[in-house]
Amino acid sequence: MRKVVNLLKNKDVGAIGIGAMIVFIAMVLVAGIAASVLIQSSGRLETQAMQSGQETIAEVSSGLSVFDIVGKKNTDLQYLGITVRARAGAPDIDINETVILISEGTTKTLLTYDGYTNAQHYNNSANDTNGQIFATNTWSDLTAETFGIIVLQDEDSSVSQTTPIVNKGDKVILCLCFGAAAALGSEIAERKDVFGRVIPEVGSPGIISFTTPAAYNDAIVDLQ
Repeated sequence: MRKVVNLLKNKDVGAIGIGAMIVFIAMVLVAGIAASVLIQSSGRLETQAMQSGQETIAEVSSGLSVFDIVGKKNTDLQYLGITVRARAGAPDIDINETVILISEGTTKTLLTYDGYTNAQHYNNSANDTNGQIFATNTWSDLTAETFGIIVLQDEDSSVSQTTPIVNKGDKVILCLCFGAAAALGSEIAERKDVFGRVIPEVGSPGIISFTTPAAYNDAIVDLQ
């Protein structure tokens, strides 16, 4: 009888050992699967974080910078020249994909470049004979929805009529015309707060902000 009892005990111990081994193997498998999921998730998160970081850096550190604004009067302010350059570290900026939003507090206008269809809306100062910004044909026939380009500096000749690419060192004037058949529907009167943005495809926009003078005593007005 004692032998039978010992035999049954030994069988129970063996069964418990097999059960513990099955549980241990299951725990190892679960831990392995969980670790694999965590590794995959961390890899995806790392990739997404790097991409987001690169896009954020591009948005903050690149874009266009407005560093001079000058106007010319007719009865009121008729022509506006906005000089822009690429920000430090900015990639190539396509003016074909750049828009200008501008308002004088009553009307807001969206303008795009159409020099690739109208050669008059593009001028390279290297080929200009008189050196006078407002004497070029660039301002002719500008509509309520278009702006022109005058190239001031372009060492690598990247700013062409059809593919105006602004990169490091380039400086261009964006030409706007105001009037009944042009932007804002009229020329800009005195004491007007004008604001807007030059918005590239990627990067920070250039800020347009100035107040027109109390009286247009001079034909050319330095606004910024």
